Amino acid sequence: MSKLIIIFAGAPGKARARFVMIVYSTLLVAVLVVGAPYWLLRMATSGRYRAGLAGRLGRVPVGLRAAAAGKRVVWVHAVSVGEVMAATRLIAELREKLPGWVIAVSTTTQTGQLLARERLKDSPVFYMPLDLAFAVRRYLRVMRPEMVVLMESELWPRLMRECARTGVTMAVVNARVSDRSLPRYLWLKALWRPLLGHVALFLAQSEENAERLRKIGAPAERVRVSGNLKYDVRTVGESAMTALLRGQLPMGAPVVVCGSTLEGEERMLLEAWPAVLKATPGAVMVLAPRHPDRFKVAAALAEATGFALTRATELRERPAPIAAGSVFLLDTIGDLASVYSLATVAFVGGSLVASGGHNPLEPAQFGIPVVMGPSFENFREIVEAMRANDAIRIVGPEELAGVLCSMLQQRTEARTLGDRGRRVFETQAGATRRTVDALVELVDERVVSAR
Repeated sequence: MSKLIIIFAGAPGKARARFVMIVYSTLLVAVLVVGAPYWLLRMATSGRYRAGLAGRLGRVPVGLRAAAAGKRVVWVHAVSVGEVMAATRLIAELREKLPGWVIAVSTTTQTGQLLARERLKDSPVFYMPLDLAFAVRRYLRVMRPEMVVLMESELWPRLMRECARTGVTMAVVNARVSDRSLPRYLWLKALWRPLLGHVALFLAQSEENAERLRKIGAPAERVRVSGNLKYDVRTVGESAMTALLRGQLPMGAPVVVCGSTLEGEERMLLEAWPAVLKATPGAVMVLAPRHPDRFKVAAALAEATGFALTRATELRERPAPIAAGSVFLLDTIGDLASVYSLATVAFVGGSLVASGGHNPLEPAQFGIPVVMGPSFENFREIVEAMRANDAIRIVGPEELAGVLCSMLQQRTEARTLGDRGRRVFETQAGATRRTVDALVELVDERVVSAR
């Protein structure tokens, strides 16, 4: 591989671009072919993997064709739930600045797709096509977008190349380069540099991320710092599920909302629950797995502990009081952000296992004290800002029960912690406005250059 990169570095510009795409496409097809048995098995056993298959293979949905026909289009790609939530306000403000335009939204995951359809009702929503020429070209040919906006770290080589080939302006917003990804990007810098040159603008979450983008080959003059869109994520109103749950919880019962949990974390939380109940009898746990395919697994784990279990889907069909000391399984999509408002204390998942964590600002915006595990690299700057202001507690599995008990028993101290978290959230706002202004400026530049 190193010899190929050396040969590549000395090749002319157009030859480099062709080399990059040949190597990339060959590797991607090889991965798909070799992994075919695995993916076929997953599709046979999980709807999560079957969802949107035709669209991923290049079949443009009829609704998207109709929505884009004859309209000026911006295509926004948001991978999953976190990116969709960050994009929601961005898209709303972008629509105000570009009246009459269609803001089309793609996602990669099923959970992201469901949330986008719920939150972005004025936008056509579809699955991101496989990053192969035939699929990407079909979408570009149908939508004819004037701009493609990628969220965070979604750098798709074929999409980038095809946008450049067809004259579509491309921007990366809320851009970041994770600790895990940086070494790989640096090792393949010679391959990435020409691709990153196709991007008109990078709007980085922080100066550290801006510097990382420059290091991996992004043109320095196209990299700006606009701030983190996730500081602007605000829950709009109370969801129907939140209102229903609020009315069925035991009067005055402490509520521990455990959000976005991953495999392994539900077991740790349930193992800590007896100690929590011993210290605070009558508390209720709200357990919200990150992915829908874990709902049944989490329910089975909860039932195995012997605690009473109520599912959100059951409560919606047959409202009934929630038992004190029980576990409430939030087996719905899109309600967690609002349900955090009911918490006495919140645990943010993906952090007790090596997964990088999820967004602690979702509960912090309500002034809820937040607990996370030690794996938070995906939100490191946010977590560090909260730690610097004594606005979060980071714990290992062995400390989890003790910290939850402490927060439930020492309410004044916990509320103070939550208030500090809310202040961190509020003082860092403004990234959405700066991002929208920069994108509209790009659109204006395109119009001027086309005259």
